[in-house]
Amino acid sequence: MSITLTSPAERVLYRPEEAAAALGIGRSLVYEEIRLGRLQTVRIGRRRLIPPEYIAQYVELLKREAEKAV
Repeated sequence: MSITLTSPAERVLYRPEEAAAALGIGRSLVYEEIRLGRLQTVRIGRRRLIPPEYIAQYVELLKREAEKAV
């Protein structure tokens, strides 16, 4: 029986540092947005991890806010 692992492009959970890199923002801003409840996470033990769909939801939130500001 062989085990296949997903490639990095198919990750299902990202560390906050990885999410920050994907979003092009700093790690401290990611933690601030998590603290404010604007970027959702899941917890596994003491670790906070971010599924790609939560990153996409955060981007949509930013787009809505940008549209309101115009």
